[in-house]
Amino acid sequence: MNIATIIRATAILLALLFDTAWAQSFQEGMDAYDRGDYETALEVFQSLAEDGDSSAQYNLGVMYYSGQGVADDASEAVSWWRAAAQQGDSSAQYNLGVMYESGDGVPQDYTEAVRWYRTAAEQGLADAQFNLGAMYNIGYGVTQDYSEAVRWWRAAAEQGYADAQYNLGFSYANGEGVIQDNITAHMWFNIASANGASLGKENRELFADRMSREEITEAQKRARKCMDSGYQDCD
Repeated sequence: MNIATIIRATAILLALLFDTAWAQSFQEGMDAYDRGDYETALEVFQSLAEDGDSSAQYNLGVMYYSGQGVADDASEAVSWWRAAAQQGDSSAQYNLGVMYESGDGVPQDYTEAVRWYRTAAEQGLADAQFNLGAMYNIGYGVTQDYSEAVRWWRAAAEQGYADAQYNLGFSYANGEGVIQDNITAHMWFNIASANGASLGKENRELFADRMSREEITEAQKRARKCMDSGYQDCD
């Protein structure tokens, strides 16, 4: 039986943030952005960003990265995300991690990628927790450590992150970072499948072929309990 590999995510977060501290001016920028008037949105966000507003800095980075109202410029996006990240913006911190991992707008540097993923992950950002787990699983920028991978994937899984739930199933299926456990693997594949991870369904069905009916029933029971508890009672 071949179990599909772990899932990795490196997508940049491009949803704009809203900051109530500068509500009226910021809303003008958001309204302009929503109607496709990127030139006005860029002007508003640029002014607020230069005054130190972290959400405007983040949004300005999004616009430079996407080429909205300005020529796309990954280096400029990094510059503004760095400014927001240094003020504690977790989405900007995560995006810096992605940029360093992929070498987009900066020289590729896995150690820096891990640093920024960790900073965002410790603030509770599920995307960052997921990618940090992947870095530990592969050994990019850190010493390979399956147990640490599982720890961070569990943190993301407990927020309902389907790909992290799938990867936990993979870890239990293969005994990587945890004691190999078919029932727990099936449970996490089941949960991931319910949350839209297609590989979760595929691997759950593969696992059913080597489990007894009683074991499958137990795995399904535990999956329901885990989901009903908001992913807080999954042991």
